[in-house]
Amino acid sequence: MAQSVTTMLKDGQEYMKTWPLKRELYTLFPDCRVVAATRFAVRFMPPVAVLACATMLNTFGTDYLPQALAVGAFFLSMPMQGLLWLGKRSNQTLPPQLRHWYQEILTKMRAQGCAVQNPQHKPRYRELARLLKTAFDDLDKAFTRQWF
Repeated sequence: MAQSVTTMLKDGQEYMKTWPLKRELYTLFPDCRVVAATRFAVRFMPPVAVLACATMLNTFGTDYLPQALAVGAFFLSMPMQGLLWLGKRSNQTLPPQLRHWYQEILTKMRAQGCAVQNPQHKPRYRELARLLKTAFDDLDKAFTRQWF
């Protein structure tokens, strides 16, 4: 199913807000590194783009306006690339081994009395992110340490 770019960007922003940045997850999922890099890019790349354009125009003059705009567009595209990756990732279904792990965590959290979402037949990474966020927010460290 093809998605529009704006939908993927919105999904990426939602996924970036939902995914828990816990050190236990960094070795298991590339999502942690992409979320951290995207947050950095969203914060710092717009000023870097302006600075790079201004420096090029100041140094080389207006004859280099197309090149300055290309450099600025490059720096501005970096946060969008991260958000697009996260948006695509959030809508991917979990592979079988992660799906089993997702079901196991969901079952144990229900046994602990946590209010969790209804299990999905084919869970996606966005459901895993919500479940992990709930696990890290609501459960104590001893309980979550057994999974990681």
